[in-house]
Amino acid sequence: MALRQERRRVEPFLPDRLFPLVMYEVELKVRADHGRAREALLSAGADPLGTVRQVDTYYDAPHRDFATTDEAFRVRREHVHGETTAKITYKGPKIDATSKTREEHETTVADGETADAIFRGLGFEPAATVEKERHRYALRGYTVTLDDVTGLGEFLEVETDVETEDDVETARDDATALLSDLGLDPDAGIRTSYLGLLLNDEPE
Repeated sequence: MALRQERRRVEPFLPDRLFPLVMYEVELKVRADHGRAREALLSAGADPLGTVRQVDTYYDAPHRDFATTDEAFRVRREHVHGETTAKITYKGPKIDATSKTREEHETTVADGETADAIFRGLGFEPAATVEKERHRYALRGYTVTLDDVTGLGEFLEVETDVETEDDVETARDDATALLSDLGLDPDAGIRTSYLGLLLNDEPE
């Protein structure tokens, strides 16, 4: 029995993106009374997205000082309805002088404890843990979050993600307008992270 041979051209696998997409997190943060802020959000037509408890472990790097470079590296554990998920996140330095906008890379991992063990094995040491309860709302394409941070008190954050640095200014201006429409003062914005506030012993 003769064997039939065929020559077939195999196309190489070329993913749409050979490298992870760079995202910029545009974020404004102010102190806010949650009772008044919640009323303003609902009056503006915001959609409640639910509540999540987050426990963030931040790490010091063995090869550079993140406090000096204005970077952050963490493992986040999120607790919702008895389920826990874990993510690892890298945040680059802030890219403007008026907001907390940064380049950000984040991915979900199967097990936060295993990720922690890997990072410790590579020389990354836990620097501090930030715990907060977050009440999230959607409004005008932004996520508005009422944060109750252990040891710091109540805050409101307005945030969104954009794909290019050229989009940052428009997103920041719209976030500033949203804060004003909620009766909050954008000039009272806080650029320091919750981690920084805790390490600086910011009072409630």
